[in-house]
Amino acid sequence: MRKGAKAAIVGSVFAVMVGGAGYGAYNVVTAISGDGAGGPAPVKTGPPSSEEVKETSEKFFAAWEKGSAAAAAEETNNSAAAEQLLTGFREDAHITKVKITAGRGSGATVPYKVAAKVTYDGRSKSFGYYSRLTVVRGETTGKALVDWEPTVVHPDLGDGDTLVTGEAASPPIEAVDRKGAVLTKDKYPSLGPILDVLRTKYGDKAGGTPGIELAVHRADENAGDKTLVTLAKGEPGKLHTTLSASAQGAAERAVEKYDESSVVAVKPSTGEVLAVANHRKDEFNAAFEGTLAPGSTMKIITSAMLIDNGVTSMNGPAPCPDTAVWQSQKFHNLEGMKANESATLANSFMRSCNTAFIKLIDEKPLTDESLTTEAQDRFGLGRNNWKTGITSFDGSVPASGGPDRAANAIGQGQVQMSPLNMASVTATAITGAFHQPYLVSPKLDDRELATARGLSGSTAAQLKQMMKLTATQGTGAQAMAGLSGDIGAKTGSAEVDGQSKSNSWFTGFRGDIAAAAMTQEGGHGGDAAGPIVAAVLQTGG
Repeated sequence: MRKGAKAAIVGSVFAVMVGGAGYGAYNVVTAISGDGAGGPAPVKTGPPSSEEVKETSEKFFAAWEKGSAAAAAEETNNSAAAEQLLTGFREDAHITKVKITAGRGSGATVPYKVAAKVTYDGRSKSFGYYSRLTVVRGETTGKALVDWEPTVVHPDLGDGDTLVTGEAASPPIEAVDRKGAVLTKDKYPSLGPILDVLRTKYGDKAGGTPGIELAVHRADENAGDKTLVTLAKGEPGKLHTTLSASAQGAAERAVEKYDESSVVAVKPSTGEVLAVANHRKDEFNAAFEGTLAPGSTMKIITSAMLIDNGVTSMNGPAPCPDTAVWQSQKFHNLEGMKANESATLANSFMRSCNTAFIKLIDEKPLTDESLTTEAQDRFGLGRNNWKTGITSFDGSVPASGGPDRAANAIGQGQVQMSPLNMASVTATAITGAFHQPYLVSPKLDDRELATARGLSGSTAAQLKQMMKLTATQGTGAQAMAGLSGDIGAKTGSAEVDGQSKSNSWFTGFRGDIAAAAMTQEGGHGGDAAGPIVAAVLQTGG
């Protein structure tokens, strides 16, 4: 925001000591009575009772409604941070006439509705939302206290964020797709946080004028401020994106079917991002920023490494035994996969045989650095130089020795990717050229896009053919069954510590559109992530 104080949340830890007068009075009384065994009442322990939860929350709400930040803060376990944010609620956000209605709680958690007014520069609007708090036992005092989090004040607040009312820091934008169709949060919910970031970064360049707003001002400069109430509309500037409304719509619908899922589609010939969607409990853009093991989709890069280093070729040997041992660690294939000692690379690729790739990584001239070099030089990954227009992760394929050298080759170990990275990998594999993905034209802010060497025509042709076999005869055939034309795919599943089910990965192409998806719902790549990718590819971009 350009006007209004920007209050920062400052946390502190402190202790409260009973005053000397009170302590002295207690000793006089006990001395007169001669009760040498007397002492202060024991500090309460254990979870707060329902009566304590009700009393504490009511005191906190009453003080908040009255605008007494200090009194409300005293009912929390972090009074300094609470008072700072609650003071800003009234003074910086200009929120008054607060009415809080508690709902039916569950244990120590109390849900509530806040109804208030935002008034600034002669303009006023109603403001309402829902949130919740939890009452805990104070560690030193034993008192029942509100467990302080910024979300107590508003559910969209994170650490360091503030509520501010004033002239918006950036003019509003009217984001449009590659054909001029307007992209809104209401029609494309996944784009909500992304549009906020685009406004923050490019609002001034899009030609609009700012309005008067109540907004969440983010502490993270890479995150976009979030408008909560508009008191006076600004004039939006038009921001052109690379997105395709049809592909975005398909992506939104597809991820809704699977929890914790993300998908990205790109145009292989240019690197333009056609769709980005997430279905998550939070607003994290895992499609661009996720850092997870990609499972067997990594075998695209590993295959390129094997071909480029002369280890084997599409029709060359890649035996698939039941197990393979690398430096005392045993690797297995998916349950039910039949061994094939005479398999070619294409056959092991389309069936996603882990042991075939493990057996080949010890061949000369391969080293611990070979996979890293292939990923960086050929696919443009892991150099931290992508400039997509918003925050994104460039992938990570570290040079690894020991068992991780083998695990990296099948997308486990230390390898990390996002769906954006894997969509780009597919785009590079089928065209031979690396085009750094981007969401907003680099001409808008003179960004310099990342470059990479790319693949030889022969390597690209072999990778594309192996992906086509996977989509028509291999592990991706079921997911891609409804698609026709020039299609290809690669499946993957990745085990993640702490999860009972593996993550499902899938990447594929159809014509000049490549897409990749990840879902934490579990299963093989073709079971969950596969249908998401197929749905996006069906649109044709």
